[in-house]
Amino acid sequence: MPTNGLHQVLKIQFGLVNDTDRYLTAESFGFKVNASAPSLKRKQTWVLEPEPGRGAAVLLRSSHLGRYLSAEEDGRVACEAERPGRDCCFLVLPQPDGRWALQSEPHGRFFGGTEDQLSCFATAITPAELWTVHLAIHPQAHLLSMSRRRYAHLCPQEDEIAADSNTPWGVDALITLIFQNRQYCLKSCDSRFLRSDGHLVWEPEARACYTLEFKAGKLAFKDCDGRYLAPVGPAGTLRAGRNTRPGKDELFDLEESHPQVVLVAANHRYVSVRQGVNVSANQDEELDHETFLMQIDQETKKCSFYARTGGYWTLVTHGGIQATATQVSANTMFETEWRGRRVALKASNGRYVCMKKNGQLAAISDFVGEDEEFTLKLINRPILVLRGLDGFVCHRRGSNQLDTNRSVYDVFHLSFSDGAYQIRGRGGGFWHTGSHGSVCSDGERAEDFLFEFRERGRLAIRARSGKYLRGGASGLLRADADAPAGVALWEY
Repeated sequence: MPTNGLHQVLKIQFGLVNDTDRYLTAESFGFKVNASAPSLKRKQTWVLEPEPGRGAAVLLRSSHLGRYLSAEEDGRVACEAERPGRDCCFLVLPQPDGRWALQSEPHGRFFGGTEDQLSCFATAITPAELWTVHLAIHPQAHLLSMSRRRYAHLCPQEDEIAADSNTPWGVDALITLIFQNRQYCLKSCDSRFLRSDGHLVWEPEARACYTLEFKAGKLAFKDCDGRYLAPVGPAGTLRAGRNTRPGKDELFDLEESHPQVVLVAANHRYVSVRQGVNVSANQDEELDHETFLMQIDQETKKCSFYARTGGYWTLVTHGGIQATATQVSANTMFETEWRGRRVALKASNGRYVCMKKNGQLAAISDFVGEDEEFTLKLINRPILVLRGLDGFVCHRRGSNQLDTNRSVYDVFHLSFSDGAYQIRGRGGGFWHTGSHGSVCSDGERAEDFLFEFRERGRLAIRARSGKYLRGGASGLLRADADAPAGVALWEY
C-alpha cells in the first residue's frame, strides 16, 4: 500500500458522559475536573494512553491541557500531572450496556459523581460511576480490519459491507459513525445502517446499534447480544460473529478519509490515466482511472493527486504531467487557485497546468484561460458531516436555522452540478441563504454553494453572495465571512 500519509490512523479522542448527561471537563483554573458541561468541546476531550509496564492500566490525558487525570488515596481527583505517576493509572471496566467504570489501579476505588462533586472513592459501581464514551473525532472515515488488513466498503450487488479491499478507493469505502442513545451505528455511503446479521437497513433499529470498546488502541463494536462485529467468510462480510470477547478478528482502525475527486477539462472530458502514465483529459465517463486522491500539505497548503494505478501526478521534462511518482516531492505539489466554479493548478515550475490539443495535461501556461480551468468534483462525500471550531453543524430545534456548536451532528446529502454543490438536510429541504447572511435549511429549490479545499481535512463554503459560511459567537451558521479562514473553515 502507498505511504506518504495516505493511510493515517486517526488518534481516538473522546468525551466521557456521566449518568446525568454531563461531560467530564478539565478546567485550566486550578486544574480541577467537573461534570457540568452539556456538550462535547475542547475542554471535554480526552485521550486514552497505555501505561507501559502496568498490565491493563491506562492513562487519561486531557487533550485540552495535555495533563493527566489522577486520583489520590483519599479520593481527590485533579488533572494537573504533566507526567503520569502511580496515581494516574486507571482500569477501564466495560459494563454490559457498553458504559465504562473507571477504577483507580493503585487504590481500587471507582471514579464518579456529578457537577463539581467528583471523586474516586466509591467502593462499588453505581449509576454515578458509569461513563458513556462519545468519540470526538470527525465521524466519517475508513474502517480497516486488523486481522485481514483489508478495508470495509459497500458491496451494492451483495447488499452488504465487506472487508476485502486493499485500498479504500471510491465512495463505497466511506463509513459514517452515527452517535445516538449512547451507542453507535455504522452508516454506508448510500445512507443505510449495518445490522448485526450483516444486512443493511434504512432505519437505526436496535440490532444496528453498537457499543464501542477499546483494546490496545483499536476499536471493537459490540451488538445488543454481546457479540462483536468481525469480517466473516471468504468475502469478509461484516456481521456479528460468535465471540463475546474481542480478539484480533474483532478489532478495527479508523483511518482518515482524504477527498477523492474527478476533474473535467475545457473539452468536457474527464482527466484520466486510463491509457498510460500521461495525465490526459480524454475520457467520457468517471471510473477508477478518472478518480484521484487529493492530499493537502498542512504547511504549504499545496495539494498532490494520487492515482489508483499507484503514482502521484508529477512534473516531468518540458512541463508534462505524469502519474509516476512514488514519493511526495516539490514536483508533485500543485498550488490551487479557486476561481468560482472552476479551479486552476500551478505546478512547481511556476506555470499553470493546461490541456493541450491532444488532451494531455502540461504545466506550460503563464496565464489562466479556458484551457487552464478545470471543474473539480468531490466524489466520496455523498453524505456530509461538518465540524467547525466550536462543534458540529446541526439543525436548530424548532427552527429552520443551523447550529454550529453542537456535540451531536446531522448528516446532510450532497449533490453536484457544474462546479457547485447543493446541500439537502432533514426532511429534504435545501440549504439557502436568507436576509442578512442567515443560512436556512428548508428551501424548496436548491441553491448553489462553492467548495474550496483550503487545508488538510478542511474546506471553505462560499455562498452565492460571495461570502463564506462561518460559525461564531451566536452559534448560528451564517454567510458573512470575507475570508476562508478560522471560523469559516470546516472539517468534512
